[in-house]
Amino acid sequence: MVNTQTSIGGLTLKNPVLVASGTFGYGDDCNDLVDVNKLGGIVTKSLSSKPRDGNPPTRIVETPSGMLNSIGLANIGVEKFIKEKLPILQALETAIIVNIAASTIDEYCTVLSRLDEHEGIDAYEINVSCPNVKEGGLSFGTSCEMTAEITRRLRAITTKTLIIKLTPNVAHISEFAHAVADAGADAISVINTIVGMAVDVKTFKPKLSTVTGGLSGPAIKPIALAKVYEVAQAVSIPIIGIGGIMTTEDAIEFLLVGASAIQVGTANFIDPAAGVKIADGLRSFCERMNIDSVTKLIGALQSKKELSIVHSWL
Repeated sequence: MVNTQTSIGGLTLKNPVLVASGTFGYGDDCNDLVDVNKLGGIVTKSLSSKPRDGNPPTRIVETPSGMLNSIGLANIGVEKFIKEKLPILQALETAIIVNIAASTIDEYCTVLSRLDEHEGIDAYEINVSCPNVKEGGLSFGTSCEMTAEITRRLRAITTKTLIIKLTPNVAHISEFAHAVADAGADAISVINTIVGMAVDVKTFKPKLSTVTGGLSGPAIKPIALAKVYEVAQAVSIPIIGIGGIMTTEDAIEFLLVGASAIQVGTANFIDPAAGVKIADGLRSFCERMNIDSVTKLIGALQSKKELSIVHSWL
């Protein structure tokens, strides 16, 4: 038997496969299509203090190797989430991680404090790629000081697992990883989307209403792997790897470079059961390779663990 459990801070997941924020709704949208209880966990769509309409269309564009999105953090707001969505999530047998987005540090604190009053939430993932309205729209996540301050403020509010989702749109992501680890984060999600754009050559106009958006999907996997590897060299807290994971082999690559868990994102738009299939694939892979625990794959590339059968497979 293979032990598929992995730990993120104080949270134990039944397997390392999560579904990424913004790609699986609030976790109650796909119950008729897939058994979500087979996932390691669900990361909800981002929540802000008040409902947000998001950006005007067009706000999703397919690319040859992924997708661009400029949703604009559209969401139902924390109060409606607590009333309508949380009771459904509380009945699920998988970890529930709520993603939080905000325009000010105080708003981050307000949303988390409100959520922390309720049972059924296992962890928080903090999206620091949001525009900071008090700093002229500069992303929180491009300032080490701001990212660390958000982490410190939120750490003081909750004892639940606190995950900071870092942007890749910085020169040295390891510096930000150090900052949030020192400020009390339990884990780090790496990476968020990469800035990109698409142009309509028939109209001479951008395809997205906001001109640029976030690129996700297979195109960013090599970048995401390198960022996870960089962060794994810098900090000892767990890493959740994200970026272009479409197959079991993709997930294994992220584990080998240091991720303790992974998130499946863009693949969910193609197949809502992608995460469950990857979780099953990880178990089957370990069985074939006589590996008794998925955790033996974590960081095997860096530490050169004696996993000769995995090395031969690579």
